[in-house]
Amino acid sequence: MREFIADGIKTRNLNMEIKIINKSNHDLPHYETIASAGMDLRASISESRILKPLERSVVGTGIFIELPVGMEAQVRPRSGLAAKKGVTVLNAPGTIDADYRGEIGVILVNLSNQEFTINNGERIAQLVIAKHERAEWIEVEELTDTSRGEGGFGSTGVK
Repeated sequence: MREFIADGIKTRNLNMEIKIINKSNHDLPHYETIASAGMDLRASISESRILKPLERSVVGTGIFIELPVGMEAQVRPRSGLAAKKGVTVLNAPGTIDADYRGEIGVILVNLSNQEFTINNGERIAQLVIAKHERAEWIEVEELTDTSRGEGGFGSTGVK
């Protein structure tokens, strides 16, 4: 693997090729910086859409992908949109499986008390490509004991 420095960050060439169809009139999703984990997804809609407070809507992106088996694409909120406008991805992170071939849709929800207008081309979410493992269950009669044991929500404290 080749190492190089970009923007003062030492990195390796970790690129993976993924097949993509772009039916939107926007550029392909891309990384904004050398160290970005996610690529912005843009709304691909024929006309602006108003998202009322507490309303949700599936917004198309015009993007279709073919992931290698063992990979997933995670649809995540854009932090600026969530912090500044109260708009986020409802099922964050949304998972796109390697065998899905449909359009990537983003379930946006407006958690603010003001209407939000979604415009064509607006950056509405980010897409992170990640490896995953498949689990094989092994049924047993008991689990290994730990100091936490069965302590649930909040059992480890807040500090």
